[in-house]
Amino acid sequence: MPPPGVCLNIIKDRNQEGGMGTVTDPVKFRGQDFYWLRDQCLKNRLRFIDGTFPPDRSIIGPKLLSREDMARVKWKRPHKMVASPCLFVDGVSRFDIVQGCLGDCWFLASVGALTFQPQMLQKVVPNDQGFQRDYAGIFHFRFWRFGAWVDVVIDDKLPTIDGNLIFVHPTTKNEFWAALLEKAYAKVCGSYSDLKAGNVSEAMMDFTGGVHVMYKLKEAPPNLWDLMNRAVKFKSLMGCGTAQGATHENVELPNGIVQGHAYAITGVAQVMSHGRPVNLVRIWNPWGRGEWNGDWSDRSSSWNTVTVEDRMSCLQICKDGEFWMSMMDFTMNFEDVDICCRTPEFLDDSPSQWGSSCHSGKWVAGTTAGGYIKFRETFWMNPQYQVRVTSGTKGSDHPGSTNMVVSLLQKPDNGSRSLSPNHYIGFTLFAVPPEVSKLFCHVGKMFPCLYYKYMCHLTYVCMLYILYIFIYLPVAGCQREISSIILQQQQPNISNESFHECSRNYPSLLFTSRGVCYCALDV
Repeated sequence: MPPPGVCLNIIKDRNQEGGMGTVTDPVKFRGQDFYWLRDQCLKNRLRFIDGTFPPDRSIIGPKLLSREDMARVKWKRPHKMVASPCLFVDGVSRFDIVQGCLGDCWFLASVGALTFQPQMLQKVVPNDQGFQRDYAGIFHFRFWRFGAWVDVVIDDKLPTIDGNLIFVHPTTKNEFWAALLEKAYAKVCGSYSDLKAGNVSEAMMDFTGGVHVMYKLKEAPPNLWDLMNRAVKFKSLMGCGTAQGATHENVELPNGIVQGHAYAITGVAQVMSHGRPVNLVRIWNPWGRGEWNGDWSDRSSSWNTVTVEDRMSCLQICKDGEFWMSMMDFTMNFEDVDICCRTPEFLDDSPSQWGSSCHSGKWVAGTTAGGYIKFRETFWMNPQYQVRVTSGTKGSDHPGSTNMVVSLLQKPDNGSRSLSPNHYIGFTLFAVPPEVSKLFCHVGKMFPCLYYKYMCHLTYVCMLYILYIFIYLPVAGCQREISSIILQQQQPNISNESFHECSRNYPSLLFTSRGVCYCALDV
């Protein structure tokens, strides 16, 4: 009989093949069925209280509030705070929300970017709920979590002090979609305190289930603004961050930029100034205040050099945390850019449709955790995957000919985001000549290393333009580390048999994984 873990994986794979884990048939987080629970509450005339995420100090978490403030916390339903609560008031906008005392700017910046994509937002915030019809104090939200969509149920009791929301709060007092969304995300992460500090890419991927690309601005390609412009057209979510200062505090600099802070990118534009084109980036601060005060800021004289039409379409003088700046100033004052899209089509001009594949697994010390490439004797123990890249024109070397995107994510092995360490992980790719039909254990001794990337973070991306067969190995930095991961691969026009997982015991055998392209591995 196979071990229990294997049985669970088989059940999971069968459920996913049957559609479970899709956005239309999400996995029920902690086994809670929103519709059944709501019906039971309505039938019994009860207001729902979530026993799996109870409204008490345990879900606020440690080291977030002082002992004095914790004692003052009261959990209130929206109708106890305002007379006529609503989920939405006059649609959805980034200006609906202001960050509270929780350091989750990375999450709220992603929410701000999400408000520009109503179809994506409706997947995350289903419109079959509210405070009027069938109200029972229960709400649900959907997130893509490590290869599958999950439906998260919460009650609507929110933490307040003196009648005011502690964490994210609305600019319109009776609008509660953001506060409830934040609570649901705190539930999947473990607690409110688990939302403290992060990267915008985490939440953006959880909102889309898409591919994430990150650019360090000091190493950014010269066409980055063009890529960002394409990303807007392809309905991508974009965010950016600033470098941490001398302390962990979010210090606002004289130019208005905040150190160690996450922002949403809400638009790009090109204007003519003094007879030459200027590329601009629009950025939003989830604090709802604090804006850049240099060139192209709200009251900058630079706006006097453009046409009235450009000024009318771009400029809004308002202290709402949003501002424009030139691409040059942007690269000088920010550290990185994160772009997340359902598919990587914004990266190239190829007419091909991108496909995807997702694979899960685990590094286990002594079995599948071989360390990175310097550990020559054990490196081959890492999971090996073979990809046959066949699309594009032979000999073409421009983007769009034979692109492939590979992402690697660590999967937390417990329910607390802050207690799940990010191991030093990455992947290595080897080029295999087409005439080679068998794989060998010590791949590094046979084939040239084409690419490698090791980092202590969540996502890793690689672009390839060469017609080869590849072997790539997800790698843990230490041979003793144990971690679950998700490997994602995207590639246009690949065949059903272009992806293979290499056998551990019989390296010459290949096992086909059908429907390859955007691959997610939980090694």
